[in-house]
Amino acid sequence: MVEVFKTNIRTRAQALAIGNFLQDSFGLYVVNFDIDDCDHIMRIRSLSGAVDSDRVCRVVLALGFEANVLADESAVA
Repeated sequence: MVEVFKTNIRTRAQALAIGNFLQDSFGLYVVNFDIDDCDHIMRIRSLSGAVDSDRVCRVVLALGFEANVLADESAVA
């Protein structure tokens, strides 16, 4: 499963540090960023089940940044 987050992560160094921390903390998550996007996108793919979005948001907040689940626009009719 993949979850997409809007963040305030602005630099590649920040993205690398946070991505590595999340992958180390959650184990079966693959994290990547598109910081050039206006929403500074963070994508997390779980290799085992669902992404724990609430926990991810809390961890990112504890690291001094914000992350919010980005609504799936294609699901809106």
